[in-house]
Amino acid sequence: AEYTKDSASPMFTSVNNSNIQPIEFAFDIKAFSKDTSAVVIDVTDFVNGDNDVLFLNSGTKKRANLAAIQKDKSYVIAVKTFPINIEVVTVKTYSSSPTAPTFGNVTLELNSSIVLLPKNPMQARYYDPRVGYFNVGYTDFDLNPQGVKKVSIIKRWRLEPKDEEMDKYKRGELVEPKKPIIFYIDPATPPKWVPYLIQGVNDWQTAFEKAGFKNAIMAKKAPTKEENPEWSLEDARFSAIVYKPSTIPNASGPSVADPRSGEIMESHINWYHNVMQLIRNWYFVQASPVDSRARKMVFDDELMGQLIRFVSSHEVGHTIGLRHNFGSSSTVPVEKLRDKAWVEANGHTPSIMDYARFNYVAQPEDNIGSKGIFPKIGDYDDWAINWGYRRFDEYKTADAEKTFMNKWVMENMKNKRLWFGDGESNRDDPRNLSEQVGDDAVKGSLYGIKNLKRIIPNLNEWTKVANEDYSDLEMMYGEVSAQFNRYNNHVSRTIGGIMKTPKLTEEAGVVFETVSKAKQKEAVAYLNENLFKTPVWLLNNDIYSKTGLNGLKVIGNLQEGILGSIFSSYTLNHLVQAATFPGAETYTIPELLADVKKGIWSELPAQKSIDVYRRQLQQMYVDRMNLVLNPPPPVIVTPGTIAGRTATPVDNDYVDVQSSVRAHLISLKAEIISASVRSADQMTKIHLKEMSRRIEKALDPEK
Repeated sequence: AEYTKDSASPMFTSVNNSNIQPIEFAFDIKAFSKDTSAVVIDVTDFVNGDNDVLFLNSGTKKRANLAAIQKDKSYVIAVKTFPINIEVVTVKTYSSSPTAPTFGNVTLELNSSIVLLPKNPMQARYYDPRVGYFNVGYTDFDLNPQGVKKVSIIKRWRLEPKDEEMDKYKRGELVEPKKPIIFYIDPATPPKWVPYLIQGVNDWQTAFEKAGFKNAIMAKKAPTKEENPEWSLEDARFSAIVYKPSTIPNASGPSVADPRSGEIMESHINWYHNVMQLIRNWYFVQASPVDSRARKMVFDDELMGQLIRFVSSHEVGHTIGLRHNFGSSSTVPVEKLRDKAWVEANGHTPSIMDYARFNYVAQPEDNIGSKGIFPKIGDYDDWAINWGYRRFDEYKTADAEKTFMNKWVMENMKNKRLWFGDGESNRDDPRNLSEQVGDDAVKGSLYGIKNLKRIIPNLNEWTKVANEDYSDLEMMYGEVSAQFNRYNNHVSRTIGGIMKTPKLTEEAGVVFETVSKAKQKEAVAYLNENLFKTPVWLLNNDIYSKTGLNGLKVIGNLQEGILGSIFSSYTLNHLVQAATFPGAETYTIPELLADVKKGIWSELPAQKSIDVYRRQLQQMYVDRMNLVLNPPPPVIVTPGTIAGRTATPVDNDYVDVQSSVRAHLISLKAEIISASVRSADQMTKIHLKEMSRRIEKALDPEK
C-alpha cells in the first residue's frame, strides 16, 4: 500500500492518481433500501467464477500447477453471514497446467472470508527490529521529504482500559480491558485435552499484567447450542483453537489484522491431531534420559497434557503478535542448564517463542524436574508484551511516541535475556538457531550426545508395544539420528558465521561481526571427533536386524549433509567476506580445508588401513570438492514440459574459493599417492587409487 497523510497536499493527489485501484467486477444494482443508503446486488456470477478477490491468485495457481477453471465442475456450497464477516464456501475444479507432474483435474474446497474493518482504526505502533513482532507495512510519501520510506507497524490486539478505570491504569494499577482476548476451544476437541489448551492460553495472563492489564487473555469452552445458538466457529467476532483430525504433525497460529493499524481482529489456531506424535517424539529423544515417563510410546495423559499446554502457549504467542525468537536460548550459559535451582526458577530459555523445545543438556545426575526441562513464558515474553501493549496515552500518534519507545528499548537491551534473535530473516547468525539450547553449540551438543548414547541401548525396550511390529523402533531410531544431526548442524553453523545485532543510530557498537577464529576451529574439531570419526555408538546391529536399516547409509547421510554445509558456496563465500571486516582475525578457506583434512584423512600420515565407513566419507569429501570446482549448470525447465526443476548451481563468485580448493586438492592428491604406495591393505590401495583418479578428474575435467 502507498500512503500520504495530508489530503490537501499535491502529493496526496499525485499518489491517488498514480495508484488507481483495479476494478475486478461490475455488479448490476437490483434494488435500493427505502432510504437509498444501501443497495442489493447479485454476486452469483462473481462467486461462481474465478477471481483474485475471493479465490486463488495467479501466483498461487502457478505454484500449484493449476490452469483454467472447469465451471461445470465447480459450485457454491454455502454463503454465511455474520455481524462483521461473510463466509463463502465453494468447490472449484481446475485443469492441471502443462508443467504439472500429473495430468487431469484438481478439485479444491475453498473458504473465502470477507471481514469488516473497524470504523475507527486503532493507534498504530511502529515496528522495532529489536523486539520480535509480526508487522504490516506501507510506503509513506510524507515521512522523507527527499524520497519515500517503507513503514512497518506491529500487529497487536486493541487492549484499552475501561473508561472508569483509565486513571487507575495511569497510576500503574492493574485494570481489566474493555474487551479481553478470548479463545474458545473447538467443541470437537477431545475433552481430556481441553483443560491443558485452556491453561496454555491463560499462561499469558502474567505477561499482560506487565503491560498493566489483568484478565486480558483467557480461554473458554465453546458454548453449546443451548447456551448460545448464535455462536459459530465461522463468526469473526470469536477467536478459537480449532481441532483438526489431520495427519499433519503441526500446529499454527495465524491471525487477521487491520492493514491500516495492525490491529489483530481475530485468530483461529489450527491444532492438528497428529501434533501429539511430533511433541511425543521430541520429548522422547530430548528428555527420556532424565524423565522415566518418556521411556515408552504412549505417554500418560498428564505428561501429554503438559506437552500440549506448552505448544498451545507457543501458538497463542503468535496470535498475539509475537514472532519466533530463535536467539533467546543463546543468552543462557550452558552450565546454567545443569544447575537445578537456577534452571527450574528461570527456565532453559527466556522465551517460549524460541524453538528451544526441551532442556537436552540436563544430565540424569542433575536431578532436574519438569520446571527445568519444559519451556515456559519467560523474561523476553514478558518484556515483548509490555513493549507492544502498554499504553502511553500522552502520545497521540505513533510518531509522537517514537523517541520515547526507542529510549525504552535501549534501556532494556542492557538485559541480555531480553534480546530478540531473528533466526528467520537472519540465518547467518549462529546465535539464532532453531532447536538449540545454550550459548555454546559445542558444549551443548556434547551434553546432548551423552544423552543420545543413553537412549540407543534401551531403544528396543522403550519402543515395544504389545502386538505391534518394529515400526516404532525404526521411527524412533530415525528421531535419535535426526537429533544427532541437529547437534552437528548447530556446530557447523558457527563456521563462516556472521552475527547481526540490530541497533538504531543512537546506540553504540557494531551491528555486524564475525564469529571468532577460535570458535570456528573449535567447531571443526568437534565435527572431526564426533561426526567424521565414525560415531560407532549410533551403530546397533540389533536395531538394524529388526528394521532393515543400513548403518553405512545412516552414517553416510549424516556426514554428507554436514560436508555439504561447511563446503557450500554460502559458507565458503562467508569466510572470504569475513576477511573484509575491520579487526577480524580471519579463519581462511585454506585453514578450514587443512583442519577438516586432519580429521577426514587422518589415516594418510598414520599409514593405517581405511575401513568402509571412512572410505565412504573420503569419497564424499572428494566429490564435494569436485562440486566446488566444477559446479553443474542450472537445469532450465522449458514451459510445456513435464519433468525437471531449476537447480541452484554452486555459486563461487567470490575470490579465493576455487583457487584455495584447487591448491588443496593438488596437495591432497600427492599425499594420497604416497600413502597408496606404502599401504599393505588391498582395499585401502584400491580406494586411494580411485580417490587420486577422482581428484585428477576434478582438477582437469577435460582430461
